[in-house]
Amino acid sequence: MARAALALVLTLATTVPLAAADIASGKKIAQRWCAACHVVAMDQNRASVDVPTFCDIAQRKSGEQLRTFLIDPHPKMPDMSLTRGEIADIVAYIESLKP
Repeated sequence: MARAALALVLTLATTVPLAAADIASGKKIAQRWCAACHVVAMDQNRASVDVPTFCDIAQRKSGEQLRTFLIDPHPKMPDMSLTRGEIADIVAYIESLKP
């Protein structure tokens, strides 16, 4: 009986997808952490001049590249200490900006 229950748990753990990333949450996080430098939304009117917009980033980077970067961002970025879920949400939001 215990083996059957363990087998069921392992099967479900490998076949049930993880919670889907939340695009709206990703936009909120980006507006809080990223909008000081990046244009993160179409209605934003201020950002740093030499910093790519999120639309530009969406066209140039894959989701995996973005995830890797956000885990260990460049020194000019603040230490956001994002969780894996928050990173997934931001990546989903950026990917939603692809044409």
